[in-house]
Amino acid sequence: MAQWTSAVGAAQLARLLGSQQDRPAGPGSRRPPAYRALADGIRLLVLEGRVPVAARLPAERELALALSVSRTTVAAAYEALRAEGFLESRRGAGSWTAVPAGNPLPARGLEPLPPEALGSMIDLGCAALPAPEPWLTRAVQGALEELPPYAHTHGDYPAGLPALRAMIAERYTARGIPTMPEQIMVTTGAMGAIDAICHLFGGRGERIAVESPSYANILQLMREAGARLVPVAMAEGLSGWDLDRWRQVLREAAPRIAYVVADFHNPTGALADEDQRRRLVDAARSAGTVLVADETMSELWLDEEVRMPRPVCAFDPAGSTVITVGSASKAFWAGMRIGWVRAAPDVIRSLVAARAYADLGTPVLEQLAVNWLFSTGGWEQAVAVRRRQARENRDALVAAVRRDLPDWEFEVPQGGLTLWVRTGGLSGSRLAEAGERVGVRVPSGPRFGVDGAFEGYVRLPFTVGGAVAEEAATRLAAAARVVESGGTAGVEAPRTFVA
Repeated sequence: MAQWTSAVGAAQLARLLGSQQDRPAGPGSRRPPAYRALADGIRLLVLEGRVPVAARLPAERELALALSVSRTTVAAAYEALRAEGFLESRRGAGSWTAVPAGNPLPARGLEPLPPEALGSMIDLGCAALPAPEPWLTRAVQGALEELPPYAHTHGDYPAGLPALRAMIAERYTARGIPTMPEQIMVTTGAMGAIDAICHLFGGRGERIAVESPSYANILQLMREAGARLVPVAMAEGLSGWDLDRWRQVLREAAPRIAYVVADFHNPTGALADEDQRRRLVDAARSAGTVLVADETMSELWLDEEVRMPRPVCAFDPAGSTVITVGSASKAFWAGMRIGWVRAAPDVIRSLVAARAYADLGTPVLEQLAVNWLFSTGGWEQAVAVRRRQARENRDALVAAVRRDLPDWEFEVPQGGLTLWVRTGGLSGSRLAEAGERVGVRVPSGPRFGVDGAFEGYVRLPFTVGGAVAEEAATRLAAAARVVESGGTAGVEAPRTFVA
């Protein structure tokens, strides 16, 4: 019986391997043999989760043809991977990827680091800040006071608590977007919202246009739903969206859905202006594409001079093209798993009907807590604290990276929670691997792309500040030295670090 559960084609594996970048060898340094470089490349793809564990690899002859190398080179690479525990083989069944005993399975997304590892590891993988207090405690206490009447019901509200739906609708109306409660569905975080939208509009095999780069966890969610992702390249720096390219892709690929983060884009931090939003909505309408606008970062402007443009849905007055997704998780706290969808009433009814076969509804107590924040002014106070904290973290991290890694390039965004960094020609995948060894966890660029793009990037979130940001940059510089040396530089065991 075969032990593999999926397969990777020779052409696909060649593309993934070709995306990996290495700094040119310096004077006196030696390049590894071709088989060793190939084995290292496949191992990195497995550790990154970009090639799944238990995925059948191409036959030696097929991969040799795709890579234009000798079959002997591929055979030696496979043998090295078998010896290291990253490959298993059986006569008649082929070879499939594995991880050595005792190694954690690679994450396909950006799961938070377990709390027990935080003493020695600085976690730059998850773009989330600690809860703002005392507002979290006050919100939960307020929710408990409002809970008794709901406790006498069955507790399932597939569309969300009526009071919270009305409050979210009122907040959109106050922003100049007239909205009825019937246009709102409360979800379990923004991920729950987008998952519901993808299942309603983007069945298996449907095309979904996405920014390139885009948010890694959403890309993985869409892949696992069976979508065919159509990447649309972002412009360089913070200028954001190339609307001519978007119009062309929407016209030619005719995707059922397009997913965009117009407010402090994750991971680049770009902010779409009103003209870009208008043209994007017009292009989606012309193509018959549903435009999903993720505005989970919209309240996280960090600089006083920022003037926020109108929401994307403001340019779709008929409500036939844009579906908006919001969330309390980024602006308030990731542990507050409350999100929402704003759409036309018929779309909301369809989403609610489909929910009966998923999670039935969102936890009542958390909905009451968010409603308390919205109705008392606690939300605005907590978000103001969150902005100040993120701004201080951003400035500390920027200064530390510029000091310790002057070859790394980035533009400083005016909002959001992430810095998108070009790593001076170093492989982001290799930096991520070396970072784990020196005590800093950082996601590599390819996690945010489609099919191997952005190998020369990493994403750095504004989740640490002060001395921790300085130590993070020090460890990133140590990881860079390991990568530059081809792995031969000495690595200190990560020490426990307390800010």
